Amino acid sequence: GMFVLGLPYAILHGGYLGLFLIIFAAVVCCYTGKILIACLYEENEDGEIVRVRDSYVDIANACCAPRFPTLGGRIVNVAQIIELVMTCILYVVVSGNLMYNSFPNLPVSQKSWSIIATAVLLPCAFLKNLKAVSKFSLLCTLAHFVINILVIAYCLSRARDWAWDKVKFYIDVKKFPISIGIIVFSYTSQIFLPSLEGNMQNPKEFHCMMNWTHIAACILKGLFALVAYLTWADDTKEVITDNLPSTIRAVVNIFLVAKALLSYPLPFFAAVEVLERSLFQDGNRAFFPNCYGGDGRLKSWGLTLRCALVVFTLLMAIYVPHFALLMGLTGSLTGAGLCFLLPSLFHLKLLWRKLLWHHVFFDVAIFVIGGICSVSGFIHSLEGLIEAF
Repeated sequence: GMFVLGLPYAILHGGYLGLFLIIFAAVVCCYTGKILIACLYEENEDGEIVRVRDSYVDIANACCAPRFPTLGGRIVNVAQIIELVMTCILYVVVSGNLMYNSFPNLPVSQKSWSIIATAVLLPCAFLKNLKAVSKFSLLCTLAHFVINILVIAYCLSRARDWAWDKVKFYIDVKKFPISIGIIVFSYTSQIFLPSLEGNMQNPKEFHCMMNWTHIAACILKGLFALVAYLTWADDTKEVITDNLPSTIRAVVNIFLVAKALLSYPLPFFAAVEVLERSLFQDGNRAFFPNCYGGDGRLKSWGLTLRCALVVFTLLMAIYVPHFALLMGLTGSLTGAGLCFLLPSLFHLKLLWRKLLWHHVFFDVAIFVIGGICSVSGFIHSLEGLIEAF
């Protein structure tokens, strides 16, 4: 996706260890995705494995029951909302950054480009279902193919000048934890997996699907990050397309802006769904009255709240316009929690009696390592943002 653009920056501060982490994160995220889905199932009286839960929130609530039956779900909802909204903010940030660097001679600042991008995104507030969102996602995928081909083709054209000696075996202790967050954030998909598995024609193929998709993602991300870093070495920037020559950069960046704008509706729609379900539609436990009328139409004040969410992403993008640091912060704060910490914790809690010793070892190891990476990445990303200001 869009966030592979930050991976060469991760190699800049992590060297070969950064490449190892791209592989390691793929293996761990593949494993935690599988155990998360395992938490959806339980054995019935006849010894058959049946699906008794439908979502990440249901799993969290089951772990906290009976004392706190809704606490886990609320924690997961907050984490999901933060990750989805931060993803939207990153799309606005990268749109402003790319347009500013594509047309530096125009008297338009990066903040102004971000405002223009947000004006284009305002119609997202009217999205009603995933059917419309899926059309944007299809166009987004086509744009991404063009971008990858152009960037990799340019890097291969400079293969004779690749700086192999610049790929380090040592790490930048201060900035490498930010790289961990960037790498983790590029793999976050756990919040979508329960719904994905539930809609598969043959759910038994879920493990096979996870294996092949993570192998493919790992290879493509590793090669992209390494090839791009070898081309520009120590001059590698937060968004790798900023390193391209001005003529090529303008073309690639226009495709990237189109991709960013087309990618925005999916996390925005998902964030709106989580907010509406948890705050406005949760039966008698809802904090606010339903934002939909009896005929199913969105009320005017509900539409206003959606527009306010779009404007909020703009304000955040204007005041915190640092792509890689925001990626690292989000990956460390919510990405590590949703991908590493919570799945391993839920697996231990719900299936403790049925786990073999090596499953327990893997779960505990992932929880400990994920916790360390999360805390260190969050602290260093926060320090980086403070220094940037």
